[in-house]
Amino acid sequence: MSLEGRVAAITGASAGIGLACAEHFARAGMPVVLGARREDKLAEVVDRIASTGGRATALACDVANEADVTRLVAHAMASFGRLDVMMCNAGFGYYGTVEDTPPGVMRRMMDVNFLGTYLGARAALPIFRGIAFMSGYSATKAAQAGFAESLRSEFAGTGIHVSCVFPISTETEFREAMARDYGHAVSGLGPKQSVEDVARAVVACLRSPRPEVYPHPTSRALVILNAIAPAFTDRLVKKYGRRRDVTIAPR
Repeated sequence: MSLEGRVAAITGASAGIGLACAEHFARAGMPVVLGARREDKLAEVVDRIASTGGRATALACDVANEADVTRLVAHAMASFGRLDVMMCNAGFGYYGTVEDTPPGVMRRMMDVNFLGTYLGARAALPIFRGIAFMSGYSATKAAQAGFAESLRSEFAGTGIHVSCVFPISTETEFREAMARDYGHAVSGLGPKQSVEDVARAVVACLRSPRPEVYPHPTSRALVILNAIAPAFTDRLVKKYGRRRDVTIAPR
């Protein structure tokens, strides 16, 4: 698929993977519509893309707010006359056991990580091909993956492609945000990748759509290993997974 002139709306576009994808999309000739809560950061990204000859516009929005997401899609149509890609990227994390995780944080995580994906898809699908319908499951990232699988089945054989990107630990503001908002620092021993790695993988997927994208190719082996030997995979992930090492005073 040629990307020149294709319009992409990206949530969580003020930093991290969303920002990197916005810049890579623009370099590929795609007008981009950026959504996030931080207006000042969005303005910086729009200016940076414009300075390199790209086309970008932005709208402050909270993906957990249906009206905001609807406005983002309408803004894309008003600005560029079309919408071809809806990238539901906004999300945040909290590291802790079940009993350590406050219900309010869990609700907000579901609202942003999953409901934000649902609302983004629901807002875009009438433009793509009519009325969207699908319910969600019960955990943020598992719900996103399950939702994507359901949409793939729904749109099999049509011109609408649904892809789920599975990055490994990526160097973004993710950890700093947890430290800032919840007062704990996180470390881990496992492999890491850059936002550029993820953005390049997403651009490749846009050019040649596929159901699942693993920007760190070796990580796909975990999916296969988990199906064959789930108990062993649990021990492996625990050994190399993230740890909450330091508790700091929240601001």
